[in-house]
Amino acid sequence: MGTLVNGTFLISIVGRDTVGVVSMVTNFLFETGANLADTSFAVLGEGFEFSCVAEFGDDTSEAEVAEGLQSLSLVKDAAITVTPFSFELLRGATGVITHVVEITGGDRPGLLARISDVLVEYGANIVRMSSHRVAADGGYSYRTRFAVNVQNGRVEAVENALSNTAGSMRLNCAVTAV
Repeated sequence: MGTLVNGTFLISIVGRDTVGVVSMVTNFLFETGANLADTSFAVLGEGFEFSCVAEFGDDTSEAEVAEGLQSLSLVKDAAITVTPFSFELLRGATGVITHVVEITGGDRPGLLARISDVLVEYGANIVRMSSHRVAADGGYSYRTRFAVNVQNGRVEAVENALSNTAGSMRLNCAVTAV
């Protein structure tokens, strides 16, 4: 059995995407008494990534959780990790999403680095990020979204800096308040 650490674990599963993965995993977690905190799922190409923070009773080990997940038919060949999670489950003030930034256009190497640098420069915190390649006119286009926390008084400056940076890369930028 694994180490007992207050029964709160970060669970990460990466495998081949198929219909029913989220249902099977979340049902297993429910049936074993888990209380899910932050949870995310994404299709990545032909694969998927599921992650969550789950609270179990203090007598549950990460090995028990991992073995139970590995026994599920839809994730038996997936990479599964279960590790103790020692951070607070409630988000701090900078974990609250205030704006969504969407950048669209062609492939631009360094886009994520440049946009994240702008956000850091203005004290904006990235809460979630996703980037997707989509087929467009015989090629590909990209749609990148940042869910961010921007402090009051800095919104206009952040919007201008993001628009200028995206524009210099011949990309479109939209910033929407949540």
